[in-house]
Amino acid sequence: MSTDDWKSKETLYEFSATDIDGQVVSLDKYKGKPTIIVNVATNCGYTQNNYKQLNELYDKYEAQGLRIAAFPCNQFGGQEPGCDVDIKEFIHKKGVRFDMYSKVDVNGNDALPLFKWLKSKQGGILGIDAIKWNFTKFLVDKEGKPIKRFAPNDDPVVMEPDIKAAL
Repeated sequence: MSTDDWKSKETLYEFSATDIDGQVVSLDKYKGKPTIIVNVATNCGYTQNNYKQLNELYDKYEAQGLRIAAFPCNQFGGQEPGCDVDIKEFIHKKGVRFDMYSKVDVNGNDALPLFKWLKSKQGGILGIDAIKWNFTKFLVDKEGKPIKRFAPNDDPVVMEPDIKAAL
């Protein structure tokens, strides 16, 4: 498989990722469901608020189809230093029920292809695609296409009107 295969993908459903338990998961499991994809970290200043609000959004809209796929990343200030076991323990304490994946890179040559694709579809401010920090959030519609990107300092609650429109 070419390292640039992600460039030919058209939907989220064409990707797979390794979950927090080490199982490869096809992301076609999100078919027909609006999905938030977010890079997370345990020790970030945004952690408390983001986990709290993501949990609230998930609790409120899960029955209507909303899904959340969280990807731990240690590329920003070393704020996700733990292994998957540590991360799993942390999210258990936070009451997280949404999908958690294994730790990944979101920038650079070793970035998970999914994140390369998301960045190419929903670029950042001033045309710079790189993810700037923990808790960059992408909203993907029911057809598997990224429709909006939210900055790390955007509280998840600001996504609610877009989530409702996507449901």
